[in-house]
Amino acid sequence: MTDTIERTNGESQTMHCTRTLPVNSSLIGKVTFKHSEKTFLDEWSLEPSGSTDATNLQEAASQIRNTDTPVAFPTETVYGLGADATRSSAVSSIYRAKQRPADNPLIVHVSSIPQLRKLLRGGTETSGSIDELHDPIPPIYRVLIDQFWPGPLTILLPLPNPSPLAPQVTAGLPTVAVRMPSSLLALALIYLADVPIAAPSANTSTKPSPTMASHVLNDLSGRIDIILDGGPCDVGVESTVVDGLSSPPAILRPGGVSAESLRQCPGWEEVVLGYKDGTENGAPRAPGMKYKHYSPRARVILVRRALDVQLLAKHSGSAASIGCVATKTWNAAIFKQICESKRESTSTSTHGNFDYSLTGAERGAHDSMGTLQGPSLARTVAKLTEVSIKGRLRSEPLRIWTVTLGANVACIARGLFSALRELDEIGVDVILVEGVDDGEGGAAAAVMNRLRKAADQLES
Repeated sequence: MTDTIERTNGESQTMHCTRTLPVNSSLIGKVTFKHSEKTFLDEWSLEPSGSTDATNLQEAASQIRNTDTPVAFPTETVYGLGADATRSSAVSSIYRAKQRPADNPLIVHVSSIPQLRKLLRGGTETSGSIDELHDPIPPIYRVLIDQFWPGPLTILLPLPNPSPLAPQVTAGLPTVAVRMPSSLLALALIYLADVPIAAPSANTSTKPSPTMASHVLNDLSGRIDIILDGGPCDVGVESTVVDGLSSPPAILRPGGVSAESLRQCPGWEEVVLGYKDGTENGAPRAPGMKYKHYSPRARVILVRRALDVQLLAKHSGSAASIGCVATKTWNAAIFKQICESKRESTSTSTHGNFDYSLTGAERGAHDSMGTLQGPSLARTVAKLTEVSIKGRLRSEPLRIWTVTLGANVACIARGLFSALRELDEIGVDVILVEGVDDGEGGAAAAVMNRLRKAADQLES
């Protein structure tokens, strides 16, 4: 259901009645593989069941296939906002809903290699086996497809001429970014829609990427009709984007597949980093390269040193509350000091020029160290703690909220965007985030890339 309203500038805007539809991928139907290998890379089919989950999925697929209104759906990385990649009117609706700059290209999602080959052949079907000489997929990518697809890896491919894709997908570039997600729900949606789906993250442009259906609803309520709720995302950061058309091949965006894993593949031993962690100028070669991204409303400070009271005092200013995202070491820093100070005969401690004491009303809250029970951090070891400190330099107590993600980099990646959103919903004025070491490998580079793009300031 939609309504059209008039803006003050005379333009019309369609308001949608946004619905969240639950889908359990194990209940959507029977998957049949054409070949004995049982891989989604080759031809496969889905026979939908009669469950409500299958009905919800079919409704979303029908909307993508028959309307211009995009659908939000989960992948293994983050929630995506998808529309038919072959129709300009549908792709334009993605940009409008997200308020996304028109020169920021989109990733096209496919459900099988035959669908990808059809796209690269300008929409022409192929039948029978394809030899290497006539395969439209460049040889450099075959090892990556075998190793990492379906999964969190996006490859840059030459745009066919003529192209079946809407020109808005590539933002004028001669290449198109494509990936095959590993999420069964996402693959089934693409299969049932029977079109390649263009899909960036399902959030308002520049905001933290959504890893829960509730995050999508918070950003896009009234802008789209359907959000498919498949639960929290497993990876938590977007896909790695690679360019194998350049020499040497390059990583254009770090993500769910690490540089170390790529360098284990023949032809990719010398892959280079082709991105900057800050905002880049000029036309972006791939999604996520140019603009400030992943930012909550609060001011974000990326910290590469131990947290102490002086640091809190420096960045508190006139703030009523501060959020702290703790990873590896902060648990044993400021809050240990606060707890120790409370056990002293006097409940006041002095650190430099910043005197503080626990307020009586907050001591119990801190003692409980309550685990966050909400769904936003349901798949990571996370604790949300509140404590207030009051000193002679402040007329009102400073409320400090801490989200603890733990030391495991995969858990940090999975919970990062949820943590930023959780603190934003609480309404903190400043968020201090403990960085991780890029050299740890795995998801560490992706985590720090997102944090540097989100941060207003670096504290080292």
